[in-house]
Amino acid sequence: MKGAQSMKSSQLTAIIRRLEAMVEDKDNEVQVRRFEKNGEERCLITYDTKAETFELEEHETNQVYKFDDIDLIAIEIYELLQD
Repeated sequence: MKGAQSMKSSQLTAIIRRLEAMVEDKDNEVQVRRFEKNGEERCLITYDTKAETFELEEHETNQVYKFDDIDLIAIEIYELLQD
């Protein structure tokens, strides 16, 4: 590791911050965020404040997954943005 170079900020931390903002926003019952890579939408995330659950819709496969754990959905989003 070179001392002169600054460490790249964590992509996972940035994802978690966006998810936490969805949880903290009490204006709407349902929060929606899109996650893209190079201008291409990879997934759509919906947060239901009443049920306290996230839903991830993967665009490539059109599959929908439900999560009640912010860490697990963050890892799934991170993996979708890697390839």
